[in-house]
Amino acid sequence: MKVCVIGGGHGSYAAAAELSEKDHHVTWWRRDSAAFSSLVERGSLDIDDHRGRRQIDVDGVGSGAGGGISIVADLAEAVSNAEVIVAPVPAFAHESLARQLAPHLRDGQIVYLPPGSFGSIVFAQAVRAAGNPADVAFAETGTLPYLARKHGDTRVVVSGYATRLPTGVFPARHTDRALAVLGEVYPAVERVEDALSGALMNAGPIIHPPLILMNAGPLEHFPSWDIHNEGTQDSIRRVTTALDAERIAVREALGYHAPHFPLADHYTADGDEWMYGNAAHEKLTDSGDWREDIDLHTHRYMVEDVEIGLALLSSVARWASVPSPVAVGLLALAGAVTGRPAAAGPRTLESLGLAELDPAGMRALLQDGLAQ
Repeated sequence: MKVCVIGGGHGSYAAAAELSEKDHHVTWWRRDSAAFSSLVERGSLDIDDHRGRRQIDVDGVGSGAGGGISIVADLAEAVSNAEVIVAPVPAFAHESLARQLAPHLRDGQIVYLPPGSFGSIVFAQAVRAAGNPADVAFAETGTLPYLARKHGDTRVVVSGYATRLPTGVFPARHTDRALAVLGEVYPAVERVEDALSGALMNAGPIIHPPLILMNAGPLEHFPSWDIHNEGTQDSIRRVTTALDAERIAVREALGYHAPHFPLADHYTADGDEWMYGNAAHEKLTDSGDWREDIDLHTHRYMVEDVEIGLALLSSVARWASVPSPVAVGLLALAGAVTGRPAAAGPRTLESLGLAELDPAGMRALLQDGLAQ
């Protein structure tokens, strides 16, 4: 497949490496092209995972198992021939990226947002605002396909690969075609009903808000803290379980079917297979890569998972008349910590202009897409 990877974060590095090794033709773009200078100068990207460390050619024809990675400075050029555009960028970057990408998309392309936080709507709205008539499929799932961390600018460590990626498509009328193509890139994709169903699979707004807010003391006291190791205690797990129950209640109220990928399975060694397989939590804690300095005002766990993802969940619960006291309480705490109105983030149904839709109107939008 011809695949364009967008972004310069952990997930984008892992995607470029893995997809090249699968012999896809990979172009890679990020806003700050100068940040790729080390990779270009070195001519290779290191990847470490359960198979060991190896090098992947950058800006050249690959050899061995890898197909090589072409770094492209111009966005229009990077996406021009791509069948699939993979954008594992944080949700707070969606609006800006969507505006940049919108004029360059063409009929039949698939934009994959792992995870999405209902970013499908943001990208589709940007395409229409740009006056681009292209019929594009936007797909989103509940997590990154990788448990990954960059180690400098030329190395990425992947401690786990997703084994199940529940994926919804906007508009849903493109689901069959989009998932057939995406399956060639990510065989772990699994069909869910639509993009909102995919957005409500997002694990980040469930796992991270309790972990950062209930560990606020040690996060501010120590130079680094592992919220997934020492920070995951029974009391926090109980809050996470209650929050996840609210997510599942919202999904059920909207008519979405199981499996709902309950977060409890993330922590269970012998339970149902979760997105990263069984014992996913142990993969996090064993790697040691999640001991970090988390600034509660600026870290993506706050600006993405609380102020975007959790605010979205709370707004959908409100729209569906489903009580969500834990989500509401966590948003209130977050607002007190940062001084920002966490519950009124940019990805609520109100902010997206969708809160006035009735259930029939929402279903029609998700199935058919935006009006021309």
